[in-house]
Amino acid sequence: MSSSLKIAIVGGTGDLGSGLARCWANAGYSVVIGSRSKEKAEAVAAEIGSNVTGDDNVGAARQGDVVVLAVPFSSHNSTIEEIAPVVQGKIVVDAAVPLVPPKVSVVQLPEEGSAAQIAQRLLGENVKVVSAFHNVGAAKLHAGGRADCDVLVFADDKDARATVVELANAVGRRGVPGGPLANSAAAEALTSVLIWINRNQKVLGAGIAITGLDEPSAPKA
Repeated sequence: MSSSLKIAIVGGTGDLGSGLARCWANAGYSVVIGSRSKEKAEAVAAEIGSNVTGDDNVGAARQGDVVVLAVPFSSHNSTIEEIAPVVQGKIVVDAAVPLVPPKVSVVQLPEEGSAAQIAQRLLGENVKVVSAFHNVGAAKLHAGGRADCDVLVFADDKDARATVVELANAVGRRGVPGGPLANSAAAEALTSVLIWINRNQKVLGAGIAITGLDEPSAPKA
């Protein structure tokens, strides 16, 4: 994967979005953070440092080769409809989880099956929707490291899935292909399980590791 790839993170001022931005910038990627407020996005970008700029959500999505959607489920559909005209022909990575407060530790998947399937329906067939980064704790990313977990990646398009697996390799232990977009429901549901574990065990950032695979390579210096 060439580090010349530009990554746009819509909702990039939140904990996960800004953590991903920090991680990818450290790995040499060019990142543009999006927010409803361009000024807020620019301030967060300046705090992260080199390789990161800020814009409003539509402006960021327009600039990105790959567009990552890191917004709460409550604003998931409206944000997608806002950026849809400028992401046609691109890869859109949906990291949204259908959490329904106050019972966020209880699995509550939408009737459509998953947030990612909703995104594909709203964006249309000219957008390659990939689902990933649901089970990544942001605290480790903000501390300057990679999350100590595997990252499951789902997509109907194999090439788009491979692209995001490579991006995930810079975020967690490794990216692991998880099959078609419909399988995203498993990872989205697992987020509520991990939230429950975090609360019950009084830990931060519980994650998953897929056993039986080769050990992931050490990150490049």
